[in-house]
Amino acid sequence: MSANDMNPRTAREAQQQKEARRSNIMYGTIGVLFVLLAVAVFVWKSNIIQKHATAATLYYSAETTSADGSSSASSSSSAAGSSSASSSSAGSTAEKTKLTDVSVPQVSYYFTNIYQNFIQQNSSYISYLGLDTSKDLRSQSYPSDESKTWFDYFMDQTLSQMSYIYALNKQAEDEGYAWNDAMQTQFDSNMDTLNSNASAADLSLNRYLQRIYGVTMSRSVYEAEMKRVILASDFSQSHSDSLTYTDDQLETEYDANRNNYDVVDYKSVKIDGSAESTTDADGNTVDPTDEEKAAALSAAKSAADSMYASFQNGQSLSVLADANDKATFTDGKAGSYSSSVLMDWLFDSARQGGDSAVLADEDNSAYYVVSFGQRYRQEYSTVDVRHILIQPETGKLKEGDDGYDDEQAQLKADAKAKAEDLLAQWKAGDATEDSFATLANENSSDGGSNTNGGLYKQVYQGQMVTTFNDWCFDSSRKSGDTGIVETDYGYHVMYFVGTDLPYWQVKVTSTLRNNDFSAWYSSVTAGYTGEIADGAKYVG
Repeated sequence: MSANDMNPRTAREAQQQKEARRSNIMYGTIGVLFVLLAVAVFVWKSNIIQKHATAATLYYSAETTSADGSSSASSSSSAAGSSSASSSSAGSTAEKTKLTDVSVPQVSYYFTNIYQNFIQQNSSYISYLGLDTSKDLRSQSYPSDESKTWFDYFMDQTLSQMSYIYALNKQAEDEGYAWNDAMQTQFDSNMDTLNSNASAADLSLNRYLQRIYGVTMSRSVYEAEMKRVILASDFSQSHSDSLTYTDDQLETEYDANRNNYDVVDYKSVKIDGSAESTTDADGNTVDPTDEEKAAALSAAKSAADSMYASFQNGQSLSVLADANDKATFTDGKAGSYSSSVLMDWLFDSARQGGDSAVLADEDNSAYYVVSFGQRYRQEYSTVDVRHILIQPETGKLKEGDDGYDDEQAQLKADAKAKAEDLLAQWKAGDATEDSFATLANENSSDGGSNTNGGLYKQVYQGQMVTTFNDWCFDSSRKSGDTGIVETDYGYHVMYFVGTDLPYWQVKVTSTLRNNDFSAWYSSVTAGYTGEIADGAKYVG
C-alpha cells in the first residue's frame, strides 16, 4: 500500500511519533545545555578557573661572551634546566628560558603584600600621590607615567620581587642551603599570628586569607610562598653574615675614605639671611625682591662678622646666638660628614683644633660662625646584649576616663613584676646565656629580637633609647651582668653579653659588607625576569 493509500489515523499517529522524537531530541539537548551551564556556573563560582590561571611567567637569561668579545643574552641550562640558545663564532643570540608559570593566587600573595606595605608606608600623604584606595587600581593613571595605571605600577613591583625571590631560592637549592630550625620557627610564628587574627575576625583561616588576598587564595599557596620568602631572606642573611674582613682590609678602606668614617666635634652658629615675604593691602603674599634678598643676606654677613669678633674676644657662641633672633646655636658632637659648606670646612684635612671662621652659604641664604674642636674615628667598643621586653597589657579605659591613671599604673606594675619574676626564674635555673635566650624567645614582645634569643649585636652609643643605652655603656658593665631597665616600651630584662668591635670598624665593615652583598645579590638575581600573563586580570 502506498503512502497515498495510508489510513488517515495511521498517518496521524506516525506524524505524532515523529514530533515526539523531535521533542525528545530538543528537550534532551536543552537538558544537556542546562547541565553544562550549571557546571560552568559551579566551576566559575568555585574559582577553579581563576585559581589555576597563569597570571605571570618567570624567565631566565644570562650574559654570554661571543668569540669577538661582545656580550649577548643567553639562556642558562644550569639555572633553568634546559637551554634554547643558539650561538655562532661571530656572536650569539638566545631566547629567554622559561622557568615557571605562576598562578593567580601566587601572584596575588606578592601583589597584595607590596600594595599593603605601600599604603602603610605612605598613609599620611597617599592622596597627594594621586591614589584613591577606594577605586579600581586599573582605572587610575600612575602620576609619573600616564601610559601606566597604578595596577601596572604594583604589578611591575610584583614581577620584580617574585623574580628575585625565585632566583634566591634557586641559588639556595644549587648550594644545598636547606630549610632549617630558625626558618621553621619564623614560619610557625607567622602562622600563629595569622591564625590568631583569623580567630579574632571569627573566620576560618582560608576565609581570612581570601579576605586579604582575594577569593583565589588558599592556605597551601600562602604557606608555600611565605616559605619561599623566608628561605630567600634567611639565605641572603646567611651570605651577608659570612662576609668577614681582616684588620688590614678595614684599615685600607678607612684610609681610602676617611670622611665616611671620621666624626668631628664643633660649635657653630647659623645666621639666617633669607628675606621675609610681606603682605599687600588685600592680604596677598608678596615675595621679596632681589634687592630685599641681597639686603637680608648682607645683614646676616654683618651679624656674623660682628659675632665672630666677639667670639675671638672670648665670648661664648651659645650666648651670642641667644642675643640674635636670626641665629641658631649647635653644639656638634660626633658630627658625620655630608656635602655642605659647614661640613666641607670642618672635614678639610688642613683643619686644626681651635680653628674658627665665618662661612658664607649664599645658596641657602645663611652665614656660619664656626669653631672646630677635633676630628677623630670612634674607637670605643660596641656591645652585644640580650633583652626580654615585657610590655604592659592594654587597659580597658581610655585616656581621660575616671580611673585611667590608676589602671595604667597597675598595668605597669604588673609588667614590672613579670620582668622581675622572669629574672628570678632565670637566676634559679641554669643562669646561662643560652637559658636567657630561651626565655627571651618564649616571653619577649620585641619583634626585632624574640626569635634570636633577644640578641642585639654591635650596639653603638645612641642607637637605643636613653635608659637602655646608659645601662649598656655603663663603664662598670661586665659579661654576664643582668638587670631590669624601664623605657617607654615597657620593662627590659637585660643580659650583657660583652664588648664587640670598635665602632669605627663596625662602620667600615658595614660598608664593605653592603658593597660585597650588593654585588653578590646582583649576580644571583641577574637575568631573572617576569612577564604578565592573561590571568593577571584576576589579580587585585
